[in-house]
Amino acid sequence: MAKDTTTPGESPAALIDARIQELGGWRGQTLARVRALILQALPGVVEEWKWRVPVWSHHGILCTGEAYKTAVKLTFPKGASLPDPSALFNASLEGHTRRAIDLHEGDTVDADAFQTLIRAAAVLNKPPGR
Repeated sequence: MAKDTTTPGESPAALIDARIQELGGWRGQTLARVRALILQALPGVVEEWKWRVPVWSHHGILCTGEAYKTAVKLTFPKGASLPDPSALFNASLEGHTRRAIDLHEGDTVDADAFQTLIRAAAVLNKPPGR
């Protein structure tokens, strides 16, 4: 499994690449797909490796990408404050702050709606006056 922390020469992007390779199959493909959508939606997004999972940040965490046996979970720490007109959020709905998207084998993500959600998360994180 990919390491918790980086060592010299190991970038977060490389650790995320390794995690995608390690997962393989539908989980690896799903994580690779949402990663590509995030990078496309928000040029300049920062990829990080925290808590043994990929993290995408822009003035704070946008979302994390965890892989479980039956789902790839994208957790938005401020998800409850985000508009979700396409109803992408389908997990952690009872939380007062976070929301998540659980993707299971065979699921597809609405690329436009997902990228809109990523951009909205970035706007929410934006410091006042910037």
